[in-house]
Amino acid sequence: MSPQEQIKALTAELRQHTYNYYVLAMPTISDYDFDKKLEQLSALEKQYPEFADPESPTQVVGGDITKEFVTVKHRWPMLSLGNTYNEQELVEFDQRIRKAIGDNFEYVCELKFDGLSMSLTYEQGKLARAVTRGDGTQGDEVTTNVRTIHSIPKKLEKGGYPDLFEIRGEVFMHLKAFERLNKERVDNGEVPYANPRNFASGTMKLQDSAEVARRPLDCFLYGLYTEKTLFKTHWESLEAVKEWGFHVDNHSRLVSDINGVLEFIAKWDTERHNLSYDIDGIVIKVNNYSQQQELGFTAKSPRWAISYKFKAERVETELQAVTYQVGRTGAVTPVANLKPVLLAGTTVKRATLHNADEITERLKLHEHDTVYVEKGGEIIPKIISVNLDKRKPGAKAIEYITHCPACDTKLLRTEGEAAWYCPNDEGCPPQIVGKMQHYIGRKAMNIDGLGDETINTLYSRGFIRHISDLYHLQDHITELKQMDRFGEQSINNMLDGIEKSKQQPFEKVLFGLGIRYVGETVAKKLVAHFKTIDNLMAATAEELTAAEEIGGRIAESITEYFADESHRQEIEKLKASGLQFVAEEKELTLASEKLSGQNFIISGTFEKFSRDELKDIIEQNGGKILSSISAKLSYLVAGENMGPAKLEKANKLNIPIISDDELLAMLS
Repeated sequence: MSPQEQIKALTAELRQHTYNYYVLAMPTISDYDFDKKLEQLSALEKQYPEFADPESPTQVVGGDITKEFVTVKHRWPMLSLGNTYNEQELVEFDQRIRKAIGDNFEYVCELKFDGLSMSLTYEQGKLARAVTRGDGTQGDEVTTNVRTIHSIPKKLEKGGYPDLFEIRGEVFMHLKAFERLNKERVDNGEVPYANPRNFASGTMKLQDSAEVARRPLDCFLYGLYTEKTLFKTHWESLEAVKEWGFHVDNHSRLVSDINGVLEFIAKWDTERHNLSYDIDGIVIKVNNYSQQQELGFTAKSPRWAISYKFKAERVETELQAVTYQVGRTGAVTPVANLKPVLLAGTTVKRATLHNADEITERLKLHEHDTVYVEKGGEIIPKIISVNLDKRKPGAKAIEYITHCPACDTKLLRTEGEAAWYCPNDEGCPPQIVGKMQHYIGRKAMNIDGLGDETINTLYSRGFIRHISDLYHLQDHITELKQMDRFGEQSINNMLDGIEKSKQQPFEKVLFGLGIRYVGETVAKKLVAHFKTIDNLMAATAEELTAAEEIGGRIAESITEYFADESHRQEIEKLKASGLQFVAEEKELTLASEKLSGQNFIISGTFEKFSRDELKDIIEQNGGKILSSISAKLSYLVAGENMGPAKLEKANKLNIPIISDDELLAMLS
């Protein structure tokens, strides 16, 4: 491959990795490997500058701008830092500093949080705007979402701050919160996030701030920007912003030389495992602001700061077997069972393998392979690669199973998805038990007196096979009293809890059914749109996607679920037991009747309003919302990113297409 072709290929590859990391929040390469490829590209561009792309990843801070939010230009660019993975390069960095400004300076050492960079603007002591880093020059305004983070002050109480300033930091998620929320995603049949950083980043990109508020994010602030310099040093500014009420990490240290830096790094290379959040390195900054100005900037990063990144801890061990777990949605997850080995302070016996492609394509695993296991930013250890030099002669390649390990049903794989599924949801024990455990859970039906172990016992004894069977347990009181740990009081508590669950609102019941991809938020959206279970069961895929935030994948899952006659029969049994399958209607007070007799559909995204808000405006003024485009439709209220099929159909029927502003003009 010629140098020109190498540069072109590396540029394209790094752009894709940058997009995966910053925009999709789903990196497919480690930070270390990314930086090494970036160094390789930089060396080639210096050797062959005539082939370098002006928009090369070596010149541009990573990250495109997502379309869901307003784009805001940064008053001060949010530059990235140069990275290093070894101490010798830190010593060389120190020598360059000394050569430029002499020996009379200090460093501030800070933990490098593994989260999402955020810039906050305060005006007159109030939070005015929050913007993501984006491409370093401009980012996405996410103020509404950031206001849900408790550790970020919305209004400053103490004085001393200027009328206008920016403060920058990192939004992140604590490890325990990540584990809990990720488990909920798995239970809901959703794809889990790889690590807390991705979860925090994905959360910030949600358009529903109410959902953001349900996810416990935190934020450390570490950089003050003002028009007029208020302090002589970075350390003084950190102390000041603490006084103003900002959440600043207390582990930062002021050191006098490179030896102090190296001691700080050595300490946290070990101590980081005791933190409640992830760090992936240490940031080193020259303390004095005037010395920072003297040192200046490159096109991409400041010359007065550098990031030392820890290598992800990696150990070698033997793969003993691959086993398979079946979730309540039928997804089959492979797990690597390992010879126990100490990694990052804990004994590791298992590692995630994600899906079939991981086993057969990426790793090409063979029986009893010697594997490298890593636990970097990921909570669950991951197999990185295989030590081919230690592969046993004649070892057989591991083939992904073709039938369910629990019920022997042939597995299916939906086009475009990585996971294999067992379709036997009515006869596969882990799915049956898992769905009932989900149904009784706190966020679903919240049934007191019933727990996961009780569900297991009741299923194994043959008392329950479907959710509807819970509502007939009173028919088995005599048999229950003869069982261990089923005293009269515990049986009464259980039956009382089951009876009370009949009062739970429709959205809780719908979420409790455990339909794949129908999580807590999606269930609320569906109930708000369709009002009754009969409407929902009768809805076409097109009518489903007309509901707010319901995409094609969710619509397909719902139509498949209700196409199964056994599921429809189960709904009828639950109806007969007295469960709620109609939305609780709030009394609507009309603001006017200006839209009376007119029918609307709302499609796309809007800058000023959510679709629910526009729906409320229409209904409060006498209009009606339809679920699909037909000749009955009076107006299509169109925002950005509206589906082309809807637009085409509306034009074919000569239906007026209006904006949200034109809708409001009809009311004025």
